[in-house]
This record gives sequence, structure tokens and C-alpha cells, in this order.
Amino acid sequence: MSWPTDTFIAGVVTRGRLPIGIRSFREVRERSCYYVDKTAYLARLADGAKSYVLSRPPGFGKSVLLDTLAELFAGSEPLFAGLAVHENWDWSVRHPVVRLSFGGGTFRHEDDLPRAVADQLAATEADAAIAAGPTTFAGRLDSIISTLHERTGQRVVVLVDDHDRPVLDALPVPRVARANRDLLCGLYLVVKDCDAHVHFSFFTGVGRFATDLFSGLNNLLDISLERRNAAICGYTDADLDATFAAELPGLDRDEIRSWYGGYRWVGDEEIYNPLGILRLFRERRFDGSWFDAAAPAFLIDMLIERGVDADALDDRICDGRMLSLFDPDNVVMETLLFQSGCITITGTEDLGGETLYRLGYPNREVRRRLGERLRAGAADPA
Repeated sequence: MSWPTDTFIAGVVTRGRLPIGIRSFREVRERSCYYVDKTAYLARLADGAKSYVLSRPPGFGKSVLLDTLAELFAGSEPLFAGLAVHENWDWSVRHPVVRLSFGGGTFRHEDDLPRAVADQLAATEADAAIAAGPTTFAGRLDSIISTLHERTGQRVVVLVDDHDRPVLDALPVPRVARANRDLLCGLYLVVKDCDAHVHFSFFTGVGRFATDLFSGLNNLLDISLERRNAAICGYTDADLDATFAAELPGLDRDEIRSWYGGYRWVGDEEIYNPLGILRLFRERRFDGSWFDAAAPAFLIDMLIERGVDADALDDRICDGRMLSLFDPDNVVMETLLFQSGCITITGTEDLGGETLYRLGYPNREVRRRLGERLRAGAADPA
């Protein structure tokens, strides 16, 4: 369900702000930005399992979703007035929230990730007035979680944004990618081991959760390909009609769908790329702004190096393991293409009880931009 933020004055619709580049749920609400209500999904998840992981391509609103969870568990009731979750949440209970985010910076040097983790743990300790204790990252996170539980009497909510970014970013340097993977695995295992102190945990990333990437984290429920959570990120046709009605006049709906729709995560519901849609409403023209901002350069370089033809990417078959397979020493092209949003699920087939996924381009933006980049690279191999 979507909840428009437009106000009506004498029958005239006043447009909301376009939340381009805003990752804060509080800022979206307090600045009267357009907001597509995803809180019904979050309420259902909170009543279900304890630990989740969700993958979506860059620019699909994962960070805002995670920030919404943080405000929800912290009991920020005024921010949720009029939203689906408001009447179905116990606002008298407030949980301490511990957050880690790896969406910013680069992680291709040996000390990049250790510095980022150290800075975030130090900031969390300072905010919670927790004295420095253990010297290891795992020990410090364990101390933070257990101390917050003991101090408040409420179990802790742990939220991790872009959980796999440090590994993906370092893929061109496999040695660093492996080191980053090992550091993160040790850190994330703390959340599992602190189960008695943890109320809820949620991890977001670009790639589907790979057990070969983070071995031992079998407690996380991967909802990335669950039919009922297909639209937990991104916009649907109903969202465009309900929330962005004021922005649609003058724009051809079929063109909008052709350029920015087409994403599917099992099921028939088509999802629009939020960043592409918001840029369209701002610029009032169709272009490749999402692809230019989100497609990883090293993936394009790899495709050019392997001599991949753009047309060959439009109809590929793979199994579920390939969508989450991850090995820094043996990068699978289909895995990265799917994770980055360059290809999407266009259909499924049952082969003796095993689900096979048919993959292809989601829309004109990706087809055009990726084709242009690959042709340019082939023409200029230097």
C-alpha cells in the first residue's frame, strides 16, 4: 500500500519533495517527501522470524528500509502517523538499536575495512557511553550488544546495511576480498552468538546471501526471492498511481514501464527502479541515470575483457545457487549481473523439483546503456 504525502489546497495537488539521495526515513517524513509505505512488510517480518537478509540492486531503497526499521524499533511513533504499521505496533516498547553500514567509501586496500569497522564501533560505544573493553572487533561488538541489553532490559536490534559491499568492492583485488570476507564473517557471527541478547536482526546487501561467502551464518532467513516480499523495495504500478499521481501528467505510462520497470524477484509483480523513476520526475526526460550511477565499473570491464556480446545476456538460464554463488577467486558473470541489476528474473522453470531461473534485461535503460558500454569497449580495447 502507498501513502501519498501530497496535500490538497482548494482542489489543487501540492507536490511533495522528491527524495533523491535521501537515506534517512526521518528526513523523508519531516521534509514532506514522497514516501511509498513499506511498513506493512516490516510489521509482518517483525512478527515472524528473528534474523533476515535481503538483497536488491543499488538504488532500490534498501538503506531507507533499514532506517525505517531503526526508527520503528526505537519507538519513533510520530514519524509513522498515517502509515500502515501505526495501529499495529506496540509503541510502549523501545529497543536499543546497533547499526553498521558499509555503503560509503572504498574497500580495496588492506586497511580500509578495519578502519571503517573500528570507526563505527567507536562511534557506537561513544553514543551509548560504553567504556572501551575488548580489543578485537568481535569482542567489542559482543560487549556493545550485551551491555545495551543489560542496561535497558530490552533485547537489541542489529541492522547491517550493505553487508557484502566490502567484498564486492574488493573483487578486483582477490587477496583483499578474501581478507574482507573473513573479517566480516567473524563480525557477523557475533550477532548469531549473541542470540540471547538480540531481539531482531536484518542484513541488506546487493547480492543474495551466499553461505560460501559467510560460512556459519545459517540463522539468517533469506527473503530475497520470496514472492510475498517481492515489492518490499522498489515501486509497483499501484505505488506510482497512489503516491506519484501529481508527477505523472505529461509522461507516457508505457514509456515509463519500458524504461524503468521490468524487475522481478519471483512472481508476476513488476517492480520499477526507484532512482530511475525519481530522476525521471525531476528531469522530465528518459535517460540512463540509474545505470550510470549504479553499474559497477569492474563488472563492465570484466564483460569487455571476456568479449561478451550484449545480446547474449538477454536469455540465460541458471539455478538458484548460481544467483548466490560467490568466490573472490572465481567470479561468476551471471551472479554479478543479477546482483547489480543488469539482468533480472524473467521466468522460472521446474526441472525435476529444481527451480531454474530465466534471466534477461529488465528494461530499455539497462539494455541501451550496457550495450553502449560494451560496444565502446570492444571498439577501443586499450
